[in-house]
Amino acid sequence: MTKFESGVTIQADGGTTTPGYMPGFGNDFETEALPGALPQGMNSPQKCEYGLYGEQLSGTAFTDVRPERTWCYRIRPSVKHSSRYTRIDLPYWKTAPHVPESVTSLGQYRWDPVPHEDGLTWLTGMRTMTTAGDVNTQVGMAAHVYLVTESMTDSYFYSADSELLVVPQEGRLRFATELGIIDLAPQEVAILPRGLVYRVEVLDGPCRGFVCENYGQKFELPGRGPIGANCMANPRDFKAPVAAFEDREVPSTLTIKWCGQFHETHIGHSPLDVVAWHGNYAPMKYDLKTYCPVGAILFDHPDPSIFTVLTAPSAVPGTANIDFVLFRERWMVAENTFRPPWYHKNVMSELMGNIYGQYDAKPQGFVPGGMSLHNMMLPHGPDREAFEKASNANLGPDKLDNTMSFMFETRFPQHLTEFAGKEAPLQDDYIDCWDSLEKKFDGTPGRK
Repeated sequence: MTKFESGVTIQADGGTTTPGYMPGFGNDFETEALPGALPQGMNSPQKCEYGLYGEQLSGTAFTDVRPERTWCYRIRPSVKHSSRYTRIDLPYWKTAPHVPESVTSLGQYRWDPVPHEDGLTWLTGMRTMTTAGDVNTQVGMAAHVYLVTESMTDSYFYSADSELLVVPQEGRLRFATELGIIDLAPQEVAILPRGLVYRVEVLDGPCRGFVCENYGQKFELPGRGPIGANCMANPRDFKAPVAAFEDREVPSTLTIKWCGQFHETHIGHSPLDVVAWHGNYAPMKYDLKTYCPVGAILFDHPDPSIFTVLTAPSAVPGTANIDFVLFRERWMVAENTFRPPWYHKNVMSELMGNIYGQYDAKPQGFVPGGMSLHNMMLPHGPDREAFEKASNANLGPDKLDNTMSFMFETRFPQHLTEFAGKEAPLQDDYIDCWDSLEKKFDGTPGRK
């Protein structure tokens, strides 16, 4: 059995109990699953209540301007969750630098949804599409599709390489973590910190979605500048889980991702044994429906950066290691303005995914569950249908409805994996979507 705060119990296979959450992005939280388990006034008492061990999980250097760390009070210290390691192979999960010679990353690419397969867990069902940067220098990212049909049974995982941003598109998952339980459905996202141990269970399958693996600085809320204190993603809408723990003596496997390699160790108990914790380094979930978009209310088309939900800074000011950008339902009211995204080349590499509905710049072919990649300094923009419709539309107020797409954008070039170039359902004719664009130039003054 799995024990939860205030004595609630559910079956270890997931059950139906709804987890509890605490609001706020980057808050200092405190939570205990047993009364008095959390020390007050100090972090490291000589003896902890209930015979627990005190241990700190650090997500930043101790001397950071605002250190991110969480104090855990657990049944066993995590050294007891670690034994001799054996290297294993997860052939579809790739890590940068990964530049296969057999595929070409220079181009504009689009994929149909990766089809489901039976018998896949969170680990065996991860399919890497692109990698960027270098995990060894802790810069860059990877973009994955996950396909999950089976729960991890007495099996656990953590990444020493990265934090994971999880974007479901189909099905519901439960992340049973050291610090509590997160249930995740489409139109929500979750952040799983580097070093956090968890198990992934299927609540409603099959499950498919997207993952942004961040090797660099942690995701944070973007600076709002002149936008001010409100709108976009508000801190109170992010939710961290309350404390929950497992006290189960059962043979278990822990898999660790470290510098792109996978290793497993075998232990005799569940590692999800944190009875109480406090700190600001924790997993979180966020409901994308609470994202409040801003935009032009008179004329012209602002940069898509106004739709940034989360950003992971880079060493180059103003140029992100990763931006997570959301394109959701919104009103379009700009006068005398071409309203869809304009044609452009960009120093950032843009990988997009469709959660549901239709994207305004690509009304055909970019389907829910699909992805596209427009790499750095490669031109892209609306196809002919979108251009003609927007150029000739009656520009009254128009609700862009039934749509939710996102973008993983990075300052680094994104390199295709062999899976993305050879096995995933690549739309070979995507590049042709601009072929029918016509020359409209006329040198007559005043002609549009």
